[in-house]
Amino acid sequence: MTFHPDTLPDLKGRVFIVTGGNSGIGYYTVAHLAEHGAHVYMCVRSLEKGKAAIASIKELYPSANIDLLQMDLMDLKSVVAAAAHFLTLETALHGLINNAGIMATPFEMTKDGHEAQWQTNYLAHWVLTEHLLPLMLQTAKTLQPGSVRIVNVTSSGHLAAPKGGINFKDLSLKDSSPWPRYGQSKLANILHAKTLNKTYGPGSSRARNGEGEIWVSSVHPGMVETNIATSVEKLDWGMGSVFSIARMFGLIWPSNKGSWTSIFCAASQDMKAEQSGMYFEIFGRFGEPKCESSAAKNEELAERLEKWTKETMRREKWVR
Repeated sequence: MTFHPDTLPDLKGRVFIVTGGNSGIGYYTVAHLAEHGAHVYMCVRSLEKGKAAIASIKELYPSANIDLLQMDLMDLKSVVAAAAHFLTLETALHGLINNAGIMATPFEMTKDGHEAQWQTNYLAHWVLTEHLLPLMLQTAKTLQPGSVRIVNVTSSGHLAAPKGGINFKDLSLKDSSPWPRYGQSKLANILHAKTLNKTYGPGSSRARNGEGEIWVSSVHPGMVETNIATSVEKLDWGMGSVFSIARMFGLIWPSNKGSWTSIFCAASQDMKAEQSGMYFEIFGRFGEPKCESSAAKNEELAERLEKWTKETMRREKWVR
């Protein structure tokens, strides 16, 4: 893929939301969108860190228009509250980048009763997206196709998902290691993107009926220098060795470059309608898989996951 953020169009008047925007890939995603005139909402758990991140971006781009949305993905009540607050502030939303995540963390259950990686990486973003979809569809109705987009940041780590892809009998995978739990959550991000594209993307009945067309992507940023990567190196000796070797041979991208695929999928005018629903990688790297797993392409699994998620989130009253 030959793309550079400098080729982005003027984004003045466009509104974006980026989760996990105060560091790593999310920070540069916010920075590049704001550099080109977008009004960006940076979702953060810590307002102090968010304010510091905005100050840092404004040193580079003084006219950057960035606001904070406080949410904790480990607390679904705060996710719903943040979405509701945003809807009181804006009458349009052109891009949602579900970027935040955790990787290979020790087993933990959230206060909402879900495994931490499953909730942080997948469930919380599903809930956030569900609350914002009506506004995104309304925004899309009056604009050219491709003007409204959703990006789910996933990982080649989805290949570590358990046999069958999603273990509906025990979604917590409490007797497993951290990597299958991570893989399952990242696989869910891809399946979610494919379901969204089937429902709202080019060629969908909603798009054909003029109800709004939304382009959707799942993005694998690759091996990138982030706080998450550093945490994993400390927790997992084996992965620490992998990162050390990859770093030695220049196979790890800086966070800035790691954001480029998200930015391309969120705002580039070079993206095509037929690319909606696809799994995107940034530049090819030695030893990394080049496409999704078979589970990520399984339409029946995607439908089952969507059904489970919708029923569970409704039962728990996070969505209507």
